[in-house]
Amino acid sequence: MAELKRRSPVANVRFGRGAILLLGTVYFAVPLAASVYFSIDSPHGLDFHAYTALLQAPGFLTSLQLSMELALVTVAALLLLLVPAMIAVKLGAPRLAPVVEVVCSLPLVVPVVALTTGIIGVLRWGPDYLHDTPFFQTIVAIQDPDFPVVLVIAYVLMALPFAYRAIDGGLRGVDVKTLVEAARSCGASWPRAVLSVVVPNLRTALLNASVITVALVLGEFTTASILGFAPFSVWINSNGKSDGQMSVAVSILSLLIVWIVLLLMSAVGRERHSRTAARS
Repeated sequence: MAELKRRSPVANVRFGRGAILLLGTVYFAVPLAASVYFSIDSPHGLDFHAYTALLQAPGFLTSLQLSMELALVTVAALLLLLVPAMIAVKLGAPRLAPVVEVVCSLPLVVPVVALTTGIIGVLRWGPDYLHDTPFFQTIVAIQDPDFPVVLVIAYVLMALPFAYRAIDGGLRGVDVKTLVEAARSCGASWPRAVLSVVVPNLRTALLNASVITVALVLGEFTTASILGFAPFSVWINSNGKSDGQMSVAVSILSLLIVWIVLLLMSAVGRERHSRTAARS
């Protein structure tokens, strides 16, 4: 009896976790299942016409490709901007850490509409005052509809607070200074010490920052719509209004695409981690 009593709190905790997991699964799965059923229901039985018509719709693959390219470039730019800066602050200027945190958190207090309005103001200001300078061509180039760099700039700012938190959590769990000093004592240069010793220990944090950024880019609608570009989120909004079933099919398909991308990124990160561990 005493042994059973000692185990009962653990059993209660497991039961509580199982109940919460079950409730969460039902909360998310039931609406999704109902949406899928609505999108394929017809008087003659199950019909996948909404999905086949969606895949054949003009602009589907183009908009999806554009969103994936924007996501990849945004992730690369964000990591190249944040990781060296945060490691440098951690090693050489720890007193600047609060300043960097405040600067990286500023986009949270700026509404997306206000940020987009500011970008529009800059883009309108450029042709008026830079038309006789080489910078005018830069203003034009970043608005190229095939690959709008201005969206990358906006997405980097939007994802900056979330990526900073993810990377900062990874840095807090790693003794960066000791690792770098050990690598330097073995003859490694500063770049090699950072890339070969510090960055591999931040793999999970970098993966989390990348996943958050990709999810933000694939789902962001306001800025792209106001600026007049057509990535996947804008294409979904403009092509999912004609038919109710197709509108639901668009939503389901967009969720599946985002999930597949995030799962692939997680799988790649775990595979690389397992290979590194095996080599060690």
